[in-house]
Amino acid sequence: MAIPRILVVDDDVEMRRMMTQFLQQNGSIALPAGSGAEVMRHLDGGRIDLILLDVMLGDESGLEICATLRRDQDVPVIMISALSADHQRMAGYEVGADDYIAKPFNPQLLLARVKAVLSRARRSSSLVHRRKTKVFGFNGWTYDAKRDEVLSPAGVQVALSRRETALLQALLANPFIPLTREEIAAALDVDGTGGDDATGRAIDVLVGRLRGKIEANPKAPRMLRTERGVGYVFAVDVSARDA
Repeated sequence: MAIPRILVVDDDVEMRRMMTQFLQQNGSIALPAGSGAEVMRHLDGGRIDLILLDVMLGDESGLEICATLRRDQDVPVIMISALSADHQRMAGYEVGADDYIAKPFNPQLLLARVKAVLSRARRSSSLVHRRKTKVFGFNGWTYDAKRDEVLSPAGVQVALSRRETALLQALLANPFIPLTREEIAAALDVDGTGGDDATGRAIDVLVGRLRGKIEANPKAPRMLRTERGVGYVFAVDVSARDA
């Protein structure tokens, strides 16, 4: 697995130095930047896996930089700011930020959030690659991604909605990996932030619908299990071959 390359964007030289040093000590390649122009130069110059972006960069706005990035970039962005009110956080999410951390913060919290966002990004990239080219087998079932067809162990085609299919794809790409509701929402491109209560309930309902179609006993599921305190896990071996 490649060492993550993280761009630290802050106009405070000391803060930038401390964050860069901390990330390097914890296994990342950390690159400093102090302006939107430097961000673009780094992106043009090589791979960037994650951007830590301060909201206030002197005369520049981190929100505007994030919005500009989202026009043609899918690199994950974590906004960092001393502004922590709900509407300020929402402003970050609305321009496409993947997460929002308020200053001052515990460095270990920052590291945990960085790892979580990088993990989601890797899973999403894997899912995008695999979902279109593979035939998956699981517990006697078959999902043909190219034909978008689900067959039961008896060979009966089972109709899934678009959302149910997207959920199944996310689970097939991550067998035995507990997924939070936030990660599932991100994979399904659900509107709003993953932590929103309404979004969490929507994921629960969707899981229930899929269980009703692929589980022998949806009330005692053997494949799509609840992972207490986390979310859900697809607890079955998955095979994949080219379509």
